[in-house]
Amino acid sequence: MNPTNRVTARREPLGKHDIAALIARDIPRGAFVNLGIGQPTLVADHLPADSGVVLHTENGMLNMGPAARDGEVDPDLTNAGKVPVTELPGAAYFHHADSFAMMRGGHLDICVLGAFQVSEAGDLANWHTGAPDAIPAVGGAMDLAIGAKKVFVMMTLFTKDGAPKLVPDCDYPLTGLRCVDRVYTDLAVFDISARGVRVTRTFGITPDELAARLEVPLTFAEGC
Repeated sequence: MNPTNRVTARREPLGKHDIAALIARDIPRGAFVNLGIGQPTLVADHLPADSGVVLHTENGMLNMGPAARDGEVDPDLTNAGKVPVTELPGAAYFHHADSFAMMRGGHLDICVLGAFQVSEAGDLANWHTGAPDAIPAVGGAMDLAIGAKKVFVMMTLFTKDGAPKLVPDCDYPLTGLRCVDRVYTDLAVFDISARGVRVTRTFGITPDELAARLEVPLTFAEGC
């Protein structure tokens, strides 16, 4: 069974690789995509070889491949998170400033970012929690959040303490306003638009249970 079928068939919460596989399945063929630091980089490992998806890195690369395995590691070939990666045929390298020009100029179809919180309006908070020991670093997240044509978020739906990350309003400093289009989590996938938050898929939780644990008004697609 391929990862895509395994994801759709599951009746328990998704693991991070399952979420990454689900996102990879939803990326259109031939799209130009940036994968944010952290778990979003796992999406590269689940893209089919014939997808035609071109991965862009903040540090100046187009046509990045999956993560490098044993024997493939080149210390000079990394993504923005300093993780060793591979290159696909036709890969190109360019200045950091050119990379940001691509991000800010609307040339990316999709970016996939992690998040601390997402609001029901699509506001994104992913660079600082305000914790005394935290090291805030917005990096290129604000450029991606505003510059990409669509913003996908990959995160767990709840913190380790059980607090929801999909909230009416973000408590943390914002990365971007009304920029998130879709949120992929371990328990559900949410589409965010001017009409509100719509649940398109659930995993290991019923719609009633999901609605009870979130303060955000939800509508549900048929079959959830």
